[in-house]
Amino acid sequence: MAHNFKELIIWRDSIELTIDILNLTRKFSSEEKSLGNQMIRSAVSIPSNIAEGSAYTTPKKFQYYLDISLGSSFELESQLIIAARLNLGEHDFISECISRLNSIQRRIRVFRKTLQN
Repeated sequence: MAHNFKELIIWRDSIELTIDILNLTRKFSSEEKSLGNQMIRSAVSIPSNIAEGSAYTTPKKFQYYLDISLGSSFELESQLIIAARLNLGEHDFISECISRLNSIQRRIRVFRKTLQN
């Protein structure tokens, strides 16, 4: 029961979010680069783990990688909150990223549950 990850909307949406995170962090100063680098790693981890998990034919294995993806999304959300509090980007843009990320988180949870059934 392997899935084609490129057909999963949560994968596509997390790719788009990752691109936005990359563009946001490009504007960080050298002092803020460590936060930016961590944000990039967290963002990239979300679609990467969805893709990796899709290769497995057992739901349990896929769920494991969805859990990792979800954990990375919570890391990214925390990092976005820090970036917003430090005024490292436009507040509206960061808020939009958090909102999109929350939607991805909800959909990962729902997809994970559908794999259990």
